[in-house]
Amino acid sequence: MRPLEALTREAATLASNATLPDSVRTLSPEHEVARVLQVCNACRYCEGFCAVFPAMTRRLEFAKADVHYLANLCHQCGACLHACQYAPPHDFAINVSRAMAQVRTATYSTYAWPPALGKLYRHNGLTVAAALTLALSLFLALGAASSGSLLSVVTSPNAFYAVFPHTLMVALFLPVFAYAVLALAMGVRRFWHGIEGGAASAPATAEAARNALSLKYLDGGHGQGCNEENDRFTLQRRRLHHLTFYGFMLCFASTCVATFYHYVLGVPAPYGFNTLPKLLGVTGGLMLAIGSGGLLRAHVRRHALAQDPQQRPMDVAFIGLLLLIALSGLTLALSHGSHAMTLILCLHLGAVMALFLTLPYGKFAHGVYRTAALLKWAIERRKPGSLRLMDD
Repeated sequence: MRPLEALTREAATLASNATLPDSVRTLSPEHEVARVLQVCNACRYCEGFCAVFPAMTRRLEFAKADVHYLANLCHQCGACLHACQYAPPHDFAINVSRAMAQVRTATYSTYAWPPALGKLYRHNGLTVAAALTLALSLFLALGAASSGSLLSVVTSPNAFYAVFPHTLMVALFLPVFAYAVLALAMGVRRFWHGIEGGAASAPATAEAARNALSLKYLDGGHGQGCNEENDRFTLQRRRLHHLTFYGFMLCFASTCVATFYHYVLGVPAPYGFNTLPKLLGVTGGLMLAIGSGGLLRAHVRRHALAQDPQQRPMDVAFIGLLLLIALSGLTLALSHGSHAMTLILCLHLGAVMALFLTLPYGKFAHGVYRTAALLKWAIERRKPGSLRLMDD
C-alpha cells in the first residue's frame, strides 16, 4: 500500500485535474469511468475490496448503463485509491473513487424526475437548499406574524397547533411528502430499467437489503474501515452514516407513531417525554445531530483525491439540512413557553419541507439508487460467471 501523505503537494495540484493529460481531462464522467475500469480489469489487485470489482470482471466493455450501475454500487470508501499503484501522480491517473463520484452526480440528473429539477439541483444544490429553507421559513413566519403569535409566548398546552392548526400542517406537508415519494419512485424506476436490473428473487432481495442496511461495503474491503488522509483505517464514516440514517428513520417513526396516536387512538399532541413519539423523536434527533455533524466534519477533512470537488455543494446542502433539522427539532422540544418557540418552529418546518423537496435529486437519492445497484448485483452474482460483452 502506497501512503498518500507523502504526495500531498502533488495531490493538491491533481485535485483540480490541472496536470492530467488532455485526453483524460476532457473525457465525460461516463467515459472516464470506462477508461479507469479497463485498467482495473487488467490489474484486478482490488478484486476482493467490494462488490464493484467482481461486478466489473463480468464485463469486457462498459456501456453507459453499466457505468451508472457500477458507480452507484461504489460506496466511495477510498480503499482502492490508497492501494492503487496507478493512482495520481502516475501517468495513468487511476482514481476510481473520484470517477465514480462524478458519475453518481450525473445519475442524479440523468434519472431524476422531472429531469429539469435534477439538472438544477446538480449545479446549484447548496443555493437551492438554502433558498428553499429561507423562503419556506419566512413564509411560515409571515403566517405566524399575521395571527400575532410570532414573538408572543404561547401558553396553550397544545402549543405547536396553537400556532399552526393540525389540519394546516397536514395540508402543507402531505403533498410535499407525496411528491418526494413519487419523484424518488419514478427516478429509481427509470434507473432500474436503464441498468436492466432484471427479476429479483427473494434471496437476492434479502441479501441486497441486508447489505444496504449494514453498509457492508463501507469497510475498505477488509472490515477495518475507510482510509483517512494519512492512510489510517477507521470505521468512523460507517458509524456516522449509521447514526445519520437510523436517527432519521427514528424521527420518521416518531411522526408515524404520533399520527397513529392522533387519528386512531384519539390522543392529540403534545406528548410527554415518557411517551413513545417523544422517546423516538428525541433519540432520533440526537443520533441525527451526532451523525450529520460528524459526516460534515469528515467530509471537509477527507483527502482531496477521494472526492469530487464539484459535488461538495450538493453534499454540504444535504448534510447541512439534516443537521439543521436535528438541532432545531431538539431545540424546539425545549422551547415551550419561550418567545423564540414560534421562530424555531418556522425554521424547523421550513428545513423539513426543503429537505423533502430536494430528496429526489441529491445525496439521499443515491441511497435509493445504491440499494437498487446492490439488488442488481445480488441478482447478477447468482447467474453463471460468464463475461458480458457490450456493443454500446
